[in-house]
Amino acid sequence: MMLLSDRLLAGDPRAIARAISLIEDESPHAAALVGRIYPSTGRAYLVGITGPPGAGKSTLVDRLVAELRRSGKTVGVLAVDPTSPFSGGAILGDRVRMQAHAEDPGVFIRSMATRGHLGGLARTTAEAAIVLDAAGYDTIIIETVGVGQDEVDIVRTADVSVVTLVPGTGDEVQALKAGIMEIADIFVVNKADREGADRTAASIEMMLALDDAMGEGWRPPVMRTEATTGRGVSELLAMIDRFREQSVDTLGARRRARAEWRLREILGRRFMQHLEGHVLAPGEFGEWLDRISGREIDPYGAAAVVMERALGKTTSGVFVDEKTSGVFFEKSAKDSGNVAVGPGVALGQAKKTPDVFLGIDHVGIAVADVDASLKFFAGVLGLAADAPQDVQGQNTRVRFVDTGDAKLELVESLAPGSPIGNFIEKRGPGLHHVALRVADIHAAIATVTAAGVRMIDQQPRRGAHGSLIAFVHPGDTHGVLVELKQPRAKGEGR
Repeated sequence: MMLLSDRLLAGDPRAIARAISLIEDESPHAAALVGRIYPSTGRAYLVGITGPPGAGKSTLVDRLVAELRRSGKTVGVLAVDPTSPFSGGAILGDRVRMQAHAEDPGVFIRSMATRGHLGGLARTTAEAAIVLDAAGYDTIIIETVGVGQDEVDIVRTADVSVVTLVPGTGDEVQALKAGIMEIADIFVVNKADREGADRTAASIEMMLALDDAMGEGWRPPVMRTEATTGRGVSELLAMIDRFREQSVDTLGARRRARAEWRLREILGRRFMQHLEGHVLAPGEFGEWLDRISGREIDPYGAAAVVMERALGKTTSGVFVDEKTSGVFFEKSAKDSGNVAVGPGVALGQAKKTPDVFLGIDHVGIAVADVDASLKFFAGVLGLAADAPQDVQGQNTRVRFVDTGDAKLELVESLAPGSPIGNFIEKRGPGLHHVALRVADIHAAIATVTAAGVRMIDQQPRRGAHGSLIAFVHPGDTHGVLVELKQPRAKGEGR
């Protein structure tokens, strides 16, 4: 059985359609397919047709196809249609206007939905053009969706950009603002039989005359067409050929710039796929968005933390080991034990601080009802619990359960919108934080911040039983909320 790539290279229309579908769906096989056919590309000439909605782009493309076929050239057409932001569907109606070529084996027409991608094209239009190029089509016409002033992806995809305008739509200059004005290699005033066509053409010519940046290079001509009758289409095609001849020396540079843009786009997309598939836990990206929208962290800070995890190092040269959940263990020269180096601490700077960190004080558990949860911890496990205490500053009620070594802190929300209430609403009851007992909370905060780790609380505040507490930013502890706790000294007032 022939491989899909072999059938595609042989010009099999079913194989071409299947290949484009794989690319549109971003199938894992798509990259390998492009890799096999890419050496056979680079022969087709890519013509981009863009312009505002209602400019007659599809009818013009239909006429261009007919003209190219009369000259004996094979044609591939990629017609991009907008995707509904509400239903996610697309009508894909551009090819309805090209039905005259449906039975022509020298023409392949494919509609593509933008699928929410901005810029006037679908995200995979460039790869679809590669498929048609490899299949041997001489000319590939890419028709964008109706665009505005800055949807200019076509210039990064086509060898020549044809901007189509139409008279009678109001202020002609409005369609010629920066962006779409600057990408045109050829201007077309379509529906030239309408009143105002001459005025539109004159407005374009006037703006071109004011553009000193063109120098002695190619000056975009202003063509007039009537796509419904075919008038001016052969002249437009002749102008496209003329541009192709005169831009031979710059075609390589233009395609190299196109390759650079495409490579950067693919790298960005692949990096995000790597982050969501291999670095972030399921649903963690959404949690970052919740924290940004809740003003817990800024977008740059979130990006820095995620980048550190993805690249295995921080901007200060700290390396992260996935096998130890982001914590390095360095052998101490003075101690046979391992010293944990937290995020933000460069190797060689780690040191034990037994005078600051004394061990785990308690594990915090968010619960819907403190008293109800004691039915298990006290009633079933037989653990002793102290009296409930309300922490007014946090709108919470806590009860500590003694397990012998560390304690369990059961935390209940007393008011909507409290930190514990928000936690339970998003994630449900469960493990909330780990508290480390410290001898001097000010010294502990200084040690942590000196290592480049961020604190939620820059200054300690009062917690349950009069203790001093401060929370470490979970973005620097790989998602674990860590509390530093200095117990209230005997005889100290609350």
